[in-house]
Amino acid sequence: MVLGALGSLLGLEPDIDVVGAAADGDEALRLVQTLQPDILLTDIEMPGRSGLDVAAEIRRRGLATRVIILTTFARSGYLRRALDAGVGGYLLKDAPSATLADAIRTVHQGGRAVDPALAAEAWAEPDPLTDRERQVLRMAGDGLTNAEIAARVHLSEGTVRNYLSEAMRKLDATNRTAAARLARDRGWL
Repeated sequence: MVLGALGSLLGLEPDIDVVGAAADGDEALRLVQTLQPDILLTDIEMPGRSGLDVAAEIRRRGLATRVIILTTFARSGYLRRALDAGVGGYLLKDAPSATLADAIRTVHQGGRAVDPALAAEAWAEPDPLTDRERQVLRMAGDGLTNAEIAARVHLSEGTVRNYLSEAMRKLDATNRTAAARLARDRGWL
């Protein structure tokens, strides 16, 4: 419903053409490859690949499509990760439709459009986790054992335990579940 309404709203803008719609991240990436749109408007949380994963893959492949994240996640950690993935815009879903249309135009012209309050917050609380700590903490938060994590990321159990311990220390968490929850709440996972 939201996807259709958003497409209809943007379709009313005289200089914006909606050329496709996807229900999940994998389909979004396929459509970007096929249709080669100027802008991809995506959410963070989607079935399949997340919007952050899609943005990173678009960047990795050197595709010209610029990405705008439109989400309910007003978390500075997500914004920082989105900017690291090369997105041109990050807006909250409660923004007026005129703000979204202006953001699309700005990003299309090579600029950046970021919710101002969230941008200020992002600089106040940096993500302390390394990529590897984030990776193993995400899997631990999903309930995997150290042995299962080690097998998936091709590390020893001791090394996984060390990464989890360091993440727990950085987040001042008493256990891996609490650390994963805290990191998710701040948008770092």
